[in-house]
Amino acid sequence: MSSRSGASDMGRAKKSTSTEVVPVAAKSIVSHLAGKAAPYASPWVAASALPPLAGFATNTMWGDSVMSAGLASAGLAISGAALTAVVWKATPATSKVGQYRRAQATVSVAAGMGWLTLATAAGPFGHPTLDLWLMGGGLFAASWNLRQLLRGQGGEEETANAGGGLGALAAAIGWEKVKVRDAKGSGKGTVSAELEVAPGSTVEAVQSTTGKVAAALQVPPSGVIVTPDPENGARGTVSLRVADLLKDGVPFAMPRALGLLPTEPIPVGLYADGETWVINPFAADILQHLLVMGVTGAGKSEFARSVFAHLATRSQLSLFVVDVAKGRQTVGHIRDGIDWLVTETKEAKRLLRSLPAAITARGSVLGDEGLDSWTPESSLNAVVVWLEEAADLADFDELKKIARAARSVGIWLVVSLQRATWTNVDTDVRANLQAAACFGVDDAGDAGFCLPDQVTASGAVPAWGSARPGYAISTGMGQPEARWTMEVRSGLTDRQELADLVAAAAPYRDPLDETTAQALGQTYAQREHRGTNRTTPGVPALPAPAPAALAPAPVQDADRSAYDPQDDDMDEMDEVAEMEIEEARAEILGAIPGDPEPDAAYAGLTLEDDVPEADEEGGLDFAAPEPVSTEEARHTLYAELDNWVQQGRLEFEPADLIPATVAAGRKRPWMQGELKRLVDLGMIQRDGHGSYTILHSPLQPA
Repeated sequence: MSSRSGASDMGRAKKSTSTEVVPVAAKSIVSHLAGKAAPYASPWVAASALPPLAGFATNTMWGDSVMSAGLASAGLAISGAALTAVVWKATPATSKVGQYRRAQATVSVAAGMGWLTLATAAGPFGHPTLDLWLMGGGLFAASWNLRQLLRGQGGEEETANAGGGLGALAAAIGWEKVKVRDAKGSGKGTVSAELEVAPGSTVEAVQSTTGKVAAALQVPPSGVIVTPDPENGARGTVSLRVADLLKDGVPFAMPRALGLLPTEPIPVGLYADGETWVINPFAADILQHLLVMGVTGAGKSEFARSVFAHLATRSQLSLFVVDVAKGRQTVGHIRDGIDWLVTETKEAKRLLRSLPAAITARGSVLGDEGLDSWTPESSLNAVVVWLEEAADLADFDELKKIARAARSVGIWLVVSLQRATWTNVDTDVRANLQAAACFGVDDAGDAGFCLPDQVTASGAVPAWGSARPGYAISTGMGQPEARWTMEVRSGLTDRQELADLVAAAAPYRDPLDETTAQALGQTYAQREHRGTNRTTPGVPALPAPAPAALAPAPVQDADRSAYDPQDDDMDEMDEVAEMEIEEARAEILGAIPGDPEPDAAYAGLTLEDDVPEADEEGGLDFAAPEPVSTEEARHTLYAELDNWVQQGRLEFEPADLIPATVAAGRKRPWMQGELKRLVDLGMIQRDGHGSYTILHSPLQPA
């Protein structure tokens, strides 16, 4: 009995438990379905409740008389039209789904207001008002449920994200065929986003509309940059500068240490996003010569001073600056840091004429050192040659030769101009100036003479003239290519601060290496300005560095000297003896009477003519002069050139050597041959229009 009762109790317990589980599961399912259906119920609730309530209220208020019903219907109709227009304008439509949403919202509002107008006059529960409510309300609710379902599958969300927050702007400027996505703000005044063009369009077409974007955003034209993706022609990046972080000026960045090598970065200002603008020409893969361009007042001089100040604190570097336009006005306060400052046109042309010989000599040394290009491991200094208005200083052919050959031997050429048009700079010269710092220009087309085509095509054109001094677009010199299109601003310098910096760096500056100095010849040796360095008297010495292995001295060519006789005594006469000889010569010549036979047959003879035979009947016997050896003749000619070098005269014409040629007992063809020989030896250089420049004294072995 007890076992039966226990079994029956257990059966009743299981039945009770199963009975309780079913309602709980059903309740959970109902709750889940209700939660899923709730978002879709709102259109049905609105369609079923709002129209009859609103229609009943308006009909009760104004439907009693024909006049009140008519006036109320007219007012509702006008209000409905206005509300419909507001919905159309206020609903964004930057994509196809957005256009459908705007159309749906507009139709829904128009249909609802139309039904309310009809219900006010005819009543909400009569025919056909009731029929229109039942059919229209159902369609209204179903259409909005359908949109919710499509949005849940990601279609609308993807399109919204494609707008990246710039959809309204895209519609305003005609970018309907451009997808803009992933807009991101840097927090430093710039916004960037990715863009993709539809088939049939190009990124170049988008670049042509940057002016419209700038106008819509009320930013400078250069504040909108569109750069193509080099790996996908349908994609690119748009960058917007919505705030100018540089307008209050940029302080000059002091060097982190004195005595740095030329390959260390040079901070010269800030980018538009606040990052440091750094150039590093000597550490780049290729030493790129620099073209600086901009109108008067655009900030070229301020930029130059910043660069000069940093270069003047470096070791193993020599700075040559040519400015015949402003003289010492721009760099007078830091002239001690410039090894060779040229302010006269004549000396500037000498410098440029002497550079090819220096390039050749430096190349030979680098070859002996096993270097394909200059590095700090070389025994040579890095050299910077900065030319202001270079078109007025040299022929285009000369500049082409320098620009083409200088980069591999560690000579950085910088050309600064207001407008680098083809009339000012030869196109071949400009092609060798691969880096650029383009400050403000008056005409947007002028920027194309300085900046690469891909930079100007992106919209990075500094066409602000002198209105924004210090602002520029800069390329090359080790700068990341992604930053070539971003605005920069150079630092503002203080004259006394720079002067103190240059003075403090004097013990760290190295003199020009011997190879380059000798190759530049008398042009460098007799330069008007000499900067200070660690070898200058009065400059305090630095603590002695740790001993280091010295680089082997370059082997000089034994035949470098144009004159090296074995047994000739080359001691110079002192000044007193020379004066006595000149006085004696003048006294003797003054005692010689005039020609007693001006009509004689020999009166018309010149130095170029042969001496006629003696007149045997007259009894006169002319003794032939002793012949002058080749070495003695050369010594006479070279002594004249050496005398000019000592006097500081480095330019001459062949006619100036006629007295020395006659004194040597030679004629013009011999003199011309000797000049050609000296040119081949690198002692002199033939310039244009038949003139010559002395590079080395023939009596002083190089």
